[in-house]
Parts: sequence; structure tokens; C-alpha cells
Amino acid sequence: MAKKTQAAAKNKPEKTYTFLYEGKDRKGAKVKGEISGKNPALVKLELKKQGIEPKKVNRKLEINIGGPKKVTPQDISIFTRQMATMMKAGVPLVQSFEIVSDGLDNPTMKSVVMGIKSDVEAGNNFAGALQKYPQYFDELFCSLVDSGEQSGALETMLERVAVYKEKAEALKMKIKKAMKYPVTVLIVAAIVTTILLLKVVPTFKELFDGFGAELPAFTLFVMGLSDALQANIVYIVVVLVGTFVGFSQAKKRSAAFRGALDRLMLKLPIIGDLTYKATVARYSRTLSTTFAAGVPLIEALESCAQAAGNIVYKNAILRIRDDVATGQQLQFAMRATGVFPSMALQMVAIGEESGALDSMLDKVATYYEAEVDNAVDGLTSMMEPLIMSFLGVVVGGLIVAMYLPIFQLGAVV
Repeated sequence: MAKKTQAAAKNKPEKTYTFLYEGKDRKGAKVKGEISGKNPALVKLELKKQGIEPKKVNRKLEINIGGPKKVTPQDISIFTRQMATMMKAGVPLVQSFEIVSDGLDNPTMKSVVMGIKSDVEAGNNFAGALQKYPQYFDELFCSLVDSGEQSGALETMLERVAVYKEKAEALKMKIKKAMKYPVTVLIVAAIVTTILLLKVVPTFKELFDGFGAELPAFTLFVMGLSDALQANIVYIVVVLVGTFVGFSQAKKRSAAFRGALDRLMLKLPIIGDLTYKATVARYSRTLSTTFAAGVPLIEALESCAQAAGNIVYKNAILRIRDDVATGQQLQFAMRATGVFPSMALQMVAIGEESGALDSMLDKVATYYEAEVDNAVDGLTSMMEPLIMSFLGVVVGGLIVAMYLPIFQLGAVV
């Protein structure tokens, strides 16, 4: 056990920090700046290699509130694009890591990049270093980088991976854009309604009690809602929190629940069509990128299944993989699943016949990504007036219910 612990500690990359330095260059001019390193001694050696005689080297104070900053897919996408740019410009791999690391704002991502650099300097290949961070770099990413290293075209492969990550993240952002706006507005509407029922309506109720007159049915209904909410607010909060936690845990732990949720998403009006187009675009983009990288079709389909993002399409792609493994053409295997559009099937057929499958799949991906973009814009345009109308009816209805008795009293007077 002790040996395993020591081995794990040995394999774990040493943390890097940012240091502030002051010194003189070869011409005797004063220079100062920032540099990344593991400790002051190594930083001084690195500065001397660069022709700088260090006078002061101090670790930069980094205030980190709330723990380490999370590495997002956007961070990975930026890292990939910058590495592709560095390699394309002819910058050596290890130096590329240093340059990219210095330009990153996320300290956690910077630490990951410097850890990868340390592994590469120790003699590991790029793909092997990436595999030590599976939470950030999936099997598809690592296999594409490995293919680039094996073929001697790492800069070209990084360019393809960068394009793939950027397209994939853009697609995710479009989907989130479609979901975030209505959900945010509905949450705000629920909060405003709750505040009105808990704080405003009881004030009006005390006022109406002094009237001694019969109140309108609509006002009585709203006051009844207010009383019920005040009496059961604790239970309602517990139920809402329990439902949210239960949903999150079921989604995380239950494959059957996730599968049912994925199937439901495809059947919902409007949202289902958006999910369908996004999944087809993701499948086409992933298969195009992996196939163009020289990954065998069977392995490429395996990667596509893992990146599908929907259990229905994951199962369908795994069926396609099994059919292709027996010698069936890709177009016929896709058609047999019944979940791909005819346009995609025709383009794949043309690609197989002409020997340009990756190019045709890229066109399919581009087409459906544009369809998703248009669908998101259309959904947003449609939802805005509907949500505004809903807010007007709910909030405006509560206000009218409270002022209606006052209006009636004024009419009597």
C-alpha cells in the first residue's frame, strides 16, 4: 500500500506557481515580469537560460475565493486552438505549452497545462500526458492527438481537434441559449408571484377586512392562495428542494432514468426537433473529424456513440458499428436504425461512392448546425411574446385582484 501511495505521488505532476521577478538582461537593462515555475530555484535557472540575471524572485499572491476554479469545456477549446496555432507556427511542443499557459486566466487550467508539459518533458508523448486528465480530455480527444503523433502531423490534427471542439461547444451554447431564457424568466415570475402572495396580498387583506363588504370572487380566490401559501410555505420549499435533489441524483445514478429522459426530449414539441437536429449534427461532426484523422470506421463509430449525448442515438450508433463490422455499408446500417434523416443518408451514400465520406459528413454537420441556429432564433422569437404575456397575466392578475374591491368601492361612492 505504501509503495502504491509513493508511486501515485511520484506520477502526480508537481504544482506550478506564478512568480514575479526583477533583474537585468544581457545589456544591463532592468527587466521585470511574470514567469511560471515549480519553485524559486528552478525559476532562477530558467531566467538565466533566457539571459536574465535575477535579483528578486517572489511568488505571486493568488487570492482564490471558493476553492479551485473549475475547468470548463470552453477552457479546453481555447487551449486546443492555441496549441494548434503554436504548432502551426513552428513553435516546439514544450515551448508551446509554456506560451499557452502564460496566456490562460484559469489557474486550474494553467496547472493542468504545466502538468502536461512536465510529462512531455519527462519523455511521455502528448496523448499519454493528456490521458492522465480524463476528466478534461475524453477518449476521442486523446485518440485524435495520438493519431496525429503517430502520423507525424500533430499540428494538422490539433487544428482539426480545435475546429471540432469549437463547433461542438458552439452547438452546446445554442442549445443552452434556447433553454436558459424561458427557464430564467419563469423562475423570476415564480419568485415575484411568491413575494406578492406572501407580502403584498396580506397587507391588502387587512385593509379589506375593515370594509365590511362582500369581496369579488377573483379577490377571494387570490387571498385564498395567499393563505394556503403562508400556511404551507415550509412544506412547499421542502417538496421543491426534494424534487430537485431527487431529479439530479436520479439523472446522475440511474441509466434507466437518463434513457427515459433522453427519449422524452426527442418527443417533446419544438424541443424534440431541436434535440434531433443537434444530435444529428454532433454525430456527423464527430464521425467526419475522426474518419478524416485516419481513425478506422469501427473505432470512429465507437467514439461517435460516446459523444452522441442521447441514449436513443447512442444505441443506434452502436448497432451501426456492429453492422459495419460485419461488412455492411454505412449508409444501409444508418438507414436500418430509422433515426437519421433522408438528407444525411443520401449524403453518406454519395460520400461512400465517391470516396469522400469525411467531406460529405462535414457538409451534413454544417447544414444541421445551421438548422439548430435557425431553430434557436425562431424559438427565442416565439417564446418572448408568450413569456411576456404569461408574466402580464400572472402579475397583472394579482394586482387587479387586489385593486378590484377598491375600484368597486369607488363606484359605489
